[in-house]
Amino acid sequence: MKKFRKVLDGLTTSSPGGTIGSPSCGSAAGTPTAAPTPKEIDVQETLVSENFQLCKTVRHGFAYQPTALAFDPVQKILAIGSRSGGVRILGRPGVDCYCQHESGAAVLQLQFLINEGALVTACADDTLHLWNLRQRRPAVLHSLKFNRERITFCHLPFQSKWLYVGTERGNTHIVNIESFILSGYVIMWNKAIELSTKTHPGPVVHLSDSPKDEGKLLIGFESGTIVQWDLRAKKADFRIYYDEAIHSVSWHHEGKQFMCSHSDGSLTLWNLRNTTKPFQVTFPHGKIQKDGRKESCKPILKVEYKTSRSSEPFVIFSGGLSYDKAGRRPALTIMHGKAITVLEMDYPIVEFMVLCETPYINEVQEPYAVVVLLEKDLIVVDLTQSNFPVFENPYPMDVHESPVTCTAYFADCPPDIIPILYSIGAKHKKTGYSQKEWPVSGGTWTLGSHTYPEIIITGHADGSVKFWDASAITLQMLYKLKTSKVFEKPKPGEGRAAELVEEDPFAVQMVSWCPQSRIFCVVGISAHIILYRFSKYDANTQIVALEVRLQCESEDVITPSENENNPCFSEPGSHSPQPHHQYPVSPGSRTPESGKDSIPCLKVKERVVRVPPGYQSDLVIQLLWVDGEPPQQITSLDINSAYGLLAFGNCNGLAVVDYLQKTVLLCMSTLDLYGATDPYQRLTRSPRRNRQSTSEFCMRGLSNFYSDSKKRIRTSYQSLTELTDNQQSVDMERSKSPTSDHVNGHCTSPTSQPCSAGKPRIPMGPEGPRLTRRGPGRPPFRKAQSAACMEISLPVSHTEESRENSFSRSRSSSVSSIDRDTKEAVTTLQFGESYGRKSDAFPTPCLWVGTSLGVVLLIPMSIPNDQEERMEEPVTIGPSGAVQMLKGSVLRFGFLDCMGALIQSPYEVWRDTNAPEDPDRPRKRKLVHFSPSSSQEACGEGHLAVVCSERQAKVFLMPSQSCLFVHNITESSFVLRADVVSVCNSVCLACFCANGHVMTLSLPSLRPLMDVNYLPLTDMRIARTFCFTNGGQALYLSSPTEIQRITYSQEMCDNLQEMLGELFTPIETPEAQNRGFLKGFFGGNAHTFDREELFGEAAAGKASRSLAQHIPGQGGVEGMKVAASGAVGELARARIALDERGQRLGELEERTALMMTSAETFSKHAHELMLKCKDKKWYQF
Repeated sequence: MKKFRKVLDGLTTSSPGGTIGSPSCGSAAGTPTAAPTPKEIDVQETLVSENFQLCKTVRHGFAYQPTALAFDPVQKILAIGSRSGGVRILGRPGVDCYCQHESGAAVLQLQFLINEGALVTACADDTLHLWNLRQRRPAVLHSLKFNRERITFCHLPFQSKWLYVGTERGNTHIVNIESFILSGYVIMWNKAIELSTKTHPGPVVHLSDSPKDEGKLLIGFESGTIVQWDLRAKKADFRIYYDEAIHSVSWHHEGKQFMCSHSDGSLTLWNLRNTTKPFQVTFPHGKIQKDGRKESCKPILKVEYKTSRSSEPFVIFSGGLSYDKAGRRPALTIMHGKAITVLEMDYPIVEFMVLCETPYINEVQEPYAVVVLLEKDLIVVDLTQSNFPVFENPYPMDVHESPVTCTAYFADCPPDIIPILYSIGAKHKKTGYSQKEWPVSGGTWTLGSHTYPEIIITGHADGSVKFWDASAITLQMLYKLKTSKVFEKPKPGEGRAAELVEEDPFAVQMVSWCPQSRIFCVVGISAHIILYRFSKYDANTQIVALEVRLQCESEDVITPSENENNPCFSEPGSHSPQPHHQYPVSPGSRTPESGKDSIPCLKVKERVVRVPPGYQSDLVIQLLWVDGEPPQQITSLDINSAYGLLAFGNCNGLAVVDYLQKTVLLCMSTLDLYGATDPYQRLTRSPRRNRQSTSEFCMRGLSNFYSDSKKRIRTSYQSLTELTDNQQSVDMERSKSPTSDHVNGHCTSPTSQPCSAGKPRIPMGPEGPRLTRRGPGRPPFRKAQSAACMEISLPVSHTEESRENSFSRSRSSSVSSIDRDTKEAVTTLQFGESYGRKSDAFPTPCLWVGTSLGVVLLIPMSIPNDQEERMEEPVTIGPSGAVQMLKGSVLRFGFLDCMGALIQSPYEVWRDTNAPEDPDRPRKRKLVHFSPSSSQEACGEGHLAVVCSERQAKVFLMPSQSCLFVHNITESSFVLRADVVSVCNSVCLACFCANGHVMTLSLPSLRPLMDVNYLPLTDMRIARTFCFTNGGQALYLSSPTEIQRITYSQEMCDNLQEMLGELFTPIETPEAQNRGFLKGFFGGNAHTFDREELFGEAAAGKASRSLAQHIPGQGGVEGMKVAASGAVGELARARIALDERGQRLGELEERTALMMTSAETFSKHAHELMLKCKDKKWYQF
């Protein structure tokens, strides 16, 4: 535990934070005040580097780009492989494990070692891997890399340790699962087919052993050749040559028939008695046309032939539909007797698997469900009911129902919020599901002791917002809110919204939520903000709309009037709530092209609407079009329920709205917020010559920008749903304009204007130089941009660089080159109790404003305290001129008291405004304040302000505004996300950089505590969705369909083993049915087949060393790979290794006890048998 003492007297003059050409940290750029009395800050910092360790916790959502499926019928667990080399293993709710192949090669096939706690994966790099599932974090035990042949199909018979591997050359190899070494026994393609055959049979597409005799292997080749190979005699029993290519083969359980699916949409049934021609050929979806010919059908990619005791056999297949109907949806067909049921799917079918009661292939299968893996969904169909209903999926597979455009993460929420959201969300659940339990029920999971309420919020491209219960590393949807219901439906091809954002005008850009007051704010792509209040009662409501004009042309600037120097206060008489605020047309907008001036992008419903319980819209704020130019997207937002205020900003300026009185309090350009204290000397710009033609060009350029659907960055939200996010097209647009704006690339010049109702609009510009308009050829609007898009600005790249290189390049050009860039976006906002001026003796409500040029502004406010006065008297706001400077765009504010404890923002306690009135107890606003001076009489007044930008972090002492600590976070990259979070009963600053580093810094001294290179290849999706929260947790969208949660807390890493579910549970393998004397006598010698005798080294010899290479597995815990290096990481590895060893020893002890019990039982039965038979004669047996 260390103590940090700094005497403030003269500290800032030697502080490294002072930069050339900018005011020093210790002095405000406004009126100088007396120097603060020297004080000693005594903060006991408890956090040390040993408190931090980074590791992944759990991944939620649907496996992105799935490729393979497997099911263990005894353990009842499901595995899904993906194109990126990931494997998701699912069991009962809470049992959800993610594994990743180091190579990143696509998973071609999965094979469980049924009831053995192991899984074999075959990957596209021709490598087989054996995963151990008997530990909570599965690890690779063995790998086998094929050097000369490509793997196409694998088959592992039940209770066998020999894996059959088919290759592209048509050969079949055999691998010992225990040692992962190739057997010398090989079935060569030229031996399998007849010598007289002149053509190669093609790759192996199917391998299976005969249910009648395990010594017979059925090999299917792509060309249509099928061979039954006698493993003992090493020769073919029969060969079938069929004209159509084969996709799959399925046996009847008796082993006398098998069914094939073909590329022409046909199914053939073959009888082993006569293999010269198929016993039956059917085209399930091929109708006979008028000319007598069959319709051409799509290939049947897979067929499963399953028998049932109580009914006709099931024939289930995917594909096979006729080509005639364009746009037909993918389908799964179930043929049961004469009935044919076609189940249409929303997405293409990747794989399906029929779940049966028995793992033995030679018994009646009794299918009860079919798992269908789609490109973007997983469904399970109940086969036991005639209408084939689907099971309700307990996993959060619909995160990507509409593409995710923003995320928010809240840990340690109020405990009552989750049950309330769940109870309201449960009323809107779908019905019609199967009544049976979810069949994937394997594994065990218990609620850990280290759990607290957590909520994840996702915003989506269709305007919906989902609240998820994320407690105890699970994810369950609580409540869904549709923001589009506030607006009228835009008619196709009409209105500004249709022109600009095409099919996603309601896409959610960012969200702000106060869990205590349950106030919720949504920022949309169409430059709109919706404020919601929570109620348990339904209501009839009239949606109030405010229209804000936060944009002005440089040509519209008129000579400064006497009103220019007045602060933008609202008049007391202008605070009556009005549905819309209209403004007169500006002088420069009287051209025919801009006839639709002063209109919003979307139309709010004007009628009274019935709203259900839950979140109900209270206010809609919309930015207006100005002179044919669209409003710029909102880049920052903050809401405070105690103040009743909402602030937002974009590249044009800042606006503050009183949502209680439904009025606009402040609407100013960023430049005008400085007054006379602008720290930058901005150059004069000449206005654009021809506004008319350029405006048309902008609209035309926008349509060109969106026209080619193949462009990699057609829309910002689509970059969240694609693997690559190439900036080249945007960079090309930027390079056309010499005045390119690096903040967001398409801002018009800001000037200030008051926005209160009833006042005429008088555009006002700065007294000095006039500012530039947007350069020609720039898209004025982007579609469905996530919350972070405006904060992430990449430098102009004239060469075709990789995404990683351009992403982590220096941003100095966009920060310091003011000559080329006069745009200044508001990048972050924070309400809180602070000191607006150096002379203030007591804290007052303030708004902290951070800009893209690294400037911090402090705006004090005067808010009436009495409830009645608050609803009638105006809130006054006036920029104080307090300015601080940092390197890079300002990202985050945080406030600490002088003891180093985090100061929460004040809030209003939630009250239900729709609840029935109680005359005895009238509802009043109950406010909770966390004043900086309330808990620190010993330390005196004041508090610490933490400010983090893209390059550095600073800690200021308020009200003196002295800079206490400075830390340059990065020189070569820039910070994407930063937050002041609580960890281990203390606070720290957590940062995520563009180069993939995750860092934590102590507060207030800004000592580096952790720096881990976590994501060496970052992409834009991660950058836009990464967010930190309290408790040492964070999350990001690892793929368009998956949320990855991580922890940077050592304590949580230690408890992670306890929190994760067990994949393997000891279950006795069901006994095979008694085949009966006659079946056993006439059914061949299937049970006498010894694979070891045939495939072992003694009989088959060794395989060629050059054919495949054995690679021993890591065997350790995969979760430790990203752990921090050094002693802490080594200790953690050792600790988890001990846990695993103890776990294995415990399992060994259990097994020993079982064996002893079994031995005792056997001894007892043997003794009883001996006593029974002791006195019998030989002829009595």
